[in-house]
Amino acid sequence: MATTLLYLVRHGETVDNANQIMQGQTQGALNERGIQQAKELSLQWQDRPIDAVIASDLKRAIDTASIVAEPHHLEVHTTPLLRERDWGDFTGRFIPDLKNEPWPSNVETLENLLSRAGEFIAYVKATYPGKKVLAVGHGIINKAIQAVYYGKSMSDVQRMMNAEVRELEL
Repeated sequence: MATTLLYLVRHGETVDNANQIMQGQTQGALNERGIQQAKELSLQWQDRPIDAVIASDLKRAIDTASIVAEPHHLEVHTTPLLRERDWGDFTGRFIPDLKNEPWPSNVETLENLLSRAGEFIAYVKATYPGKKVLAVGHGIINKAIQAVYYGKSMSDVQRMMNAEVRELEL
């Protein structure tokens, strides 16, 4: 079967990223810097071949993907498989305040997150065989996708910066 190239992208910076707020599965909004990051990424990728653009179904990812997809005249397809980890009761909180707090029971389990990451990889391979796919997700789900892909633990995968791209051959 032909190799599918997955260009895994983290969305541009958001208002909550800049304010160190745990966004989780809230919609989020790109700030001016995030919009600029997406525009720069779009310029860098405008002449590279892309067959499909996928995004998490959260606004911050869709907005980033839409900016990157525009010069390619591609529709952005969304999937909840690319959603950020559900941080439960930590959602909306100031991240530095969470350091010594016990994890709430309603945080998405690591097992579920990694399972979703594996489902996403299988979805891309089955839906876009032999294609070049740009997928805009979030920091933690992208880390989980890479952990599954490389057979590593989450802690062994380097954090992605906003609007950073990593290439995976599926």
